[in-house]
This record gives sequence, structure tokens and C-alpha cells, in this order.
Amino acid sequence: MKKVSSAVAKQSRNISQQKLTVGLDLGDGNRWYCGMEEAGQIQLEQRVRTNAKGLREGFGGMPRSRVALETGTHSPWISRLLSELGHEGIVGHARKVRLIGESRKKDDRLDAQTLARLARMDPELLCPGKHRGAPAQADLMMIRARAGLVRARTGLVNTARGLAKSYGERLRGCNVRNMNPEKAESLSPELRRALEPVRATIESVSERIVELETPNRTRFAVLYLFQFGNPSLPPRQFSSPPHLKSRSI
Repeated sequence: MKKVSSAVAKQSRNISQQKLTVGLDLGDGNRWYCGMEEAGQIQLEQRVRTNAKGLREGFGGMPRSRVALETGTHSPWISRLLSELGHEGIVGHARKVRLIGESRKKDDRLDAQTLARLARMDPELLCPGKHRGAPAQADLMMIRARAGLVRARTGLVNTARGLAKSYGERLRGCNVRNMNPEKAESLSPELRRALEPVRATIESVSERIVELETPNRTRFAVLYLFQFGNPSLPPRQFSSPPHLKSRSI
């Protein structure tokens, strides 16, 4: 990573007492951020590494500022980190900010400037939302991990069925939860050899799914209710967990 020049260091000292509005373009690797004063003049433009260490170095010594960013893969943990550092984080809805999403000039530096200008004029222009807290995100990661495993298992079963059909045979009475060796006894030897690694992988994935479900069954049920609702319950019969009280992005 390049060393900070003396000019940049001097610039940083000059703005150390000013409250800035900052636009931070998110992504992997090094990304641009732009700091503007209240009058709208750009006071600081730098690149920062998108990891906890780089962001702490870039924003840790900055006076309390308003920092605007777009929703994305990194925005949940970065918005929490900025709050820890004392900044006001504004998470703009990426699909609703047409000035950025539909811009023909896709440039990280320009995007950071646009975020800063919008946040300085009126944060509502960014259609801001609030990310879930870390406990809620951790719970949802369990659900999404299970969902990913279920999709992978379904894909493997469809692959096995397709291979059997292409060879003029069928896997009869087979579903994603019941693909055992007995189901393949009527198949030709060459097809059984081809399907055995697929069947073993399906069995292993099914075991991982059960391992995720067993200790978290009640939690999964509550989260599904909160996330997707249940028409069989009266509206006030269900109370969400404390860390899931507000509908968040």
C-alpha cells in the first residue's frame, strides 16, 4: 500500500477540526472516499483499504462526520464500524439512488463525490435505511447458510436425475431427503458408478443441513415468522425478538 504523502498529511491536519460530510464508495480492495466541508468544497479525497484496519486508520482520527455509503456486501459491518468510531453513518439504498445507479460515468471517485454531495444537501435523497444489528445478522446468516445447502442439494439431485434420464433409466421414488443406495440397485453398473459420488455428496450435505436445523429449530421458526410473516396468526399474537424489533435492510 502506498505511503501517505506529506501533502496529504498536511491536508489531513488542516481539516482535523472541521466537521465533514463524507462519501465512501464500497467494494473490494482499495476504494475512494471524499470529504466535503459545509460549503460544499472538497477538502479530502483518498483511497482506503476495505477492511477493519484500513477503515480505522482512515476514519479513526477524523472528527465526528456524516459518512454516506450505499447498500452492498460490505455496508452492514462498515456502518457498524463507523458508528463505533463516533461517526453518523447513512446507508443509502443503491437501487433507489438513480443519480448513481443510472449514471453513465461509473467511476469510484465520482461515486464517492456524489454520495458526499447528496448527504450534505439532504440525506433523504439517499433513501436511507438501517441495517440489522450484529446479533440479527448472525441469526440470518444461519438461515442463509442452510438455504444455500438446500439449493446445492437440490441441484445435485437434479443432476443425478438428469444423468439417469440421459442414459435411458430412471431414479424412481427418489427425493432430496431419501436418496440412498437402495434406490440405485435397479440401475446399470456404469450409471451407479457415475452417480455414487453424487449420492454420497447429497448424503453429506443432508447431514450438514440437519446439524444446522437441530440446535436452531426454535430460532429458525421465530426468524421465519418475523421475516416472512404467518397469515394464520393474528397480527398482535407474535412479538419479535428485541434485536429484531425494526424492519431493517
